[in-house]
Amino acid sequence: MHSIIHHRLPLSLPAKLVPSLSISTSSQQTAMEEKQQELINQVLTYHHQTKHSFTKYARSAPSLDWANQPNPFRRYLSSPLLPLPLPHPDHHNPTSPPYPSPFNSLPPPKPLSQSTISEFLHNSLALSAWKTTGYSTWSLRVNPSSGNLHPTEAYIASPPVSSLSDSSFVAHYAPKEHALELRALIPHEFFSLLPKNSFLVGLASVFWREAWKYGERAFRYCNHDVGHAVAAVAMASAGLGWDVRVLDGLGHEELERLMGLGVFPKFHIPSRPVKGRMPELEFDHPDCVLLVFPSDSGEFEVDYGKLRSAVMEFSNLEWKGKPNVLSKEHVCWDVIYRTAEAAMKPFEMGKELVAGTFRSSAMISESCYKGLSLSEVVRKRRSAVDMDGVTVMEKETFYQILLHCMPSGCGVSQGKQLALPFRALPWTCQVHAVLFVHRVVGLPNGLYFLVRNDDHLDDIKSSTKSEFKWAKPDGCPDDLPLYELEQYDCRELSKRLSCHQDIAADGCFSLGMVAHLEPTLRGIGAWMYPRLFWETGVLGQILYLEAHAVGVSATGIGCFFDDPVHEILGLQGSKFQSLYHFTVGGPVADKRIMTLPAYPGPSCDA
Repeated sequence: MHSIIHHRLPLSLPAKLVPSLSISTSSQQTAMEEKQQELINQVLTYHHQTKHSFTKYARSAPSLDWANQPNPFRRYLSSPLLPLPLPHPDHHNPTSPPYPSPFNSLPPPKPLSQSTISEFLHNSLALSAWKTTGYSTWSLRVNPSSGNLHPTEAYIASPPVSSLSDSSFVAHYAPKEHALELRALIPHEFFSLLPKNSFLVGLASVFWREAWKYGERAFRYCNHDVGHAVAAVAMASAGLGWDVRVLDGLGHEELERLMGLGVFPKFHIPSRPVKGRMPELEFDHPDCVLLVFPSDSGEFEVDYGKLRSAVMEFSNLEWKGKPNVLSKEHVCWDVIYRTAEAAMKPFEMGKELVAGTFRSSAMISESCYKGLSLSEVVRKRRSAVDMDGVTVMEKETFYQILLHCMPSGCGVSQGKQLALPFRALPWTCQVHAVLFVHRVVGLPNGLYFLVRNDDHLDDIKSSTKSEFKWAKPDGCPDDLPLYELEQYDCRELSKRLSCHQDIAADGCFSLGMVAHLEPTLRGIGAWMYPRLFWETGVLGQILYLEAHAVGVSATGIGCFFDDPVHEILGLQGSKFQSLYHFTVGGPVADKRIMTLPAYPGPSCDA
């Protein structure tokens, strides 16, 4: 949805003034277009500046400052805490559907209640376990995060819910406590603009949490995590019969008002990297808001003009709670904040038709899966820290995983995002995958390409090496656009490309997510830059869940050598760029680490 504004001249204007007004309008339009190109060039400069290469890594701190590791738990001090009841243990949850089921159709929607909101958060953004070695203890979450740093914060705007609040409200989710921190009461009329029994989930990023470890590249990783969170929300919602949509007509200012993030002091970006005490650096940067609504709502329109007017009134609300301090000292990587500013989404006036066709994902055979419920899969998902280099995967299982990675579902041309969980994203698919196949029975080792938007196929072929085969592999389903490029043992290559990490070679397969980058930015705007990373995060979350559901594991790899990946494919320029890597295979468990239940957990912070 990209609205076009038509400018009309008033009929009463004297004719002699029309040419000068046309010139003025034209010059304004030119100035706007030049500004847009400047912002696009700015995010492209960031992208190229933060690439890793064989000879140089993107800038980050020379060593980790453990004394100032950011607290992974945001709290709003003095804000009323609304506890949520803990759902059934995963293996005793009789209402959670079998894992593959929601990919075929969503179950009847459950009513909005204290217990369903609790189950929704428990299966999307909550703690999933505590880990301890005896020397240290840390928590894991349902939504993954690179380095377990968790930059993503979540907010809920909801109509009244019995046993939670008699009024409509905005709250911050506190995952350690599995509770909502009440931030403000809002007019009930606000929800007359949205479908009945729907609510909003806002996602925001604390860049400092990620930059503490990863320096300038952290902006990329924060946006991967936003995508993982979007998919986690979509999957948890699906289990309750709810659908999800990013309301992307709202801009940065509206999101900030909606989540009550004006409570943070304004941050003035320095002209270079700076170290020191900068608590204002810990602000929540608003990323997106998701509408969660009953799947039987039918098609409905969201009027962004009316929604904006209502949200802008939120600045007059009484916002409760003061955000806690996460670190004593900080390092400001200025380029992160300049890029975030350049990529801020503007408000778009117009109406958006939401919901529409739900497309089933193709299914070869449910026998690929291990019979787990959706709740078990999403809560027991783990990032493998090592892989055994031995486990093999059947060809049918490999194809089934990839079928669930397709945005449009089965039996249709790929491009529109209609299948779970991609249907949460309102734009056309822009991300593909180059696969390094290592241990798939019946499939030759080598380089493969998964085309996730059919409209890009010819462009991809003409942009990559002319000697590539582009042949459908043996037994590949007709509606899976997977192509063999070259046959060879690419284990050492995939390891080398992923910053020399063994895990990229020791799985059944690894992949790089290749985005249609510069043409998308030029055609839409600089604000699409983080959204391309969100799309890779959504795809990555499905790889995590699919891996666990078939009995193996997966890991997202943010460290890779960008341009060497492009060279392997023959890509030049910025038309297609690799944004995220992944590996899937048999995990190696570290027996020195003990797993403890998520709730109740140790009283100490991670």
